[in-house]
Amino acid sequence: MATPTSSQILESNYRQTFTKSEDLYKLALNQFPNGVTHDGRFMNPFPVFIDKAVGSKKWTVEGKELIDYWMGHGSLLLGHSYPEVVEAITDQVQKGTHYGACHELEIEWASIIKRLMPAVDRVRFVSSGTEATLMAIRLARTFTGRKKVLKFRGHYHGWHDQVLDGVGPRYKQPMPGVLNEVYNSIISLPEVNLDRVSDTLKQDEDIACLILEPTGALFGGVEMPDGIIAGLRELTQRHGVVFIMDEVVTGFRCAPGGAQEVYGIRPDLSTLAKIMAGGLNGGAVVGRADIMEILEIRDNPTWQTEKKMLHYGTFNANPLSAVAGITMLEQIADGRSISIANERAEQLRTKMAEVLSLNNMEGWRVYGSFSGFKIVPAATDEANRRNNHLLLHAFRQAMLLNGIDFMGVDGLTSAVHTLGDIECTAEAFNGAIWLLKREGIIN
Repeated sequence: MATPTSSQILESNYRQTFTKSEDLYKLALNQFPNGVTHDGRFMNPFPVFIDKAVGSKKWTVEGKELIDYWMGHGSLLLGHSYPEVVEAITDQVQKGTHYGACHELEIEWASIIKRLMPAVDRVRFVSSGTEATLMAIRLARTFTGRKKVLKFRGHYHGWHDQVLDGVGPRYKQPMPGVLNEVYNSIISLPEVNLDRVSDTLKQDEDIACLILEPTGALFGGVEMPDGIIAGLRELTQRHGVVFIMDEVVTGFRCAPGGAQEVYGIRPDLSTLAKIMAGGLNGGAVVGRADIMEILEIRDNPTWQTEKKMLHYGTFNANPLSAVAGITMLEQIADGRSISIANERAEQLRTKMAEVLSLNNMEGWRVYGSFSGFKIVPAATDEANRRNNHLLLHAFRQAMLLNGIDFMGVDGLTSAVHTLGDIECTAEAFNGAIWLLKREGIIN
């Protein structure tokens, strides 16, 4: 009988620990592509299935407790099942989940957003961050009469065609299903560089908008140079280009007024979601009144045919999302919860860096900003060169076995993560490294 390899031993331990999850995954494979409903949830040999979540913890269907750093894909600054939010949602369910009509809650929801973000003149609700960036880009095109979108490679703005900047060598071809005509309307710069942006804007007068994640790609995945946001704001104003700050993740996470409060910038439009809706589905485009007025219906045939931008959306500002969003934003408006989440992330980054040092993990590093953290394997690591996916999935298996759930090699803290959680996570990180070294997956 052949002796199992180290990686097979790790996988075997994983399968033995999460037996019910594997059974559910087999059923899911008959329902969903890859057995998952979100690309980020795909995992080899299978993902864990969650039964409940409270505070900073969640429990798998096997009953195994996990400290969670997904935090609802970033939407749960106050952790899972926050009592005030649960109470507000429970009360509202009894009154109705979808009126198909205007209601007072949507006014209250917009009002608190405007109070927290001074650059907001008008609000239009949608159902997700992807819808928000799609609307913002269409507004910019309608307002300017121009066609092209200027973005930065790696900055994520949802999965619609207008922001998918290609695949293949040097991003020379559109992603599958994206028309060449759409792909050719996207200018994707490899880095956030003011000189490069300035040259691009000078050379092309058909750019409608510039969109970016204000803290860098994937919430700080690529660190931004100091002063870059102010420089971009000045350049877009000079060239009449709509400046869209994508605050789907950063909104109400960096500060009560989002990243724009931290950097002191007034964008033309901002896109919001996640924390804004208190853990339920919801998003918004917010910004200048003269741009947002394009959404208005007017008794003017010329306006209706040449300027009015169509917008529907079955679940826009539904009362359930509205009451969850209102409650969440009221809880974090003073900034204290945001500060705690930011502090916990800094503490975790420090602890994990100490673990890397103790394990002589040369070339590995932990970094991040605000309430985010990212673990970067050494570029010279043999396994990393050979197959980055092998390392990613093995790392997730090792962390889950040690009681921690990361989003691959990164995560987000909340205001309810405790110092005890941070200590446990550092110990689990150390245990995961030991496992991966024992398995021969890392050197």
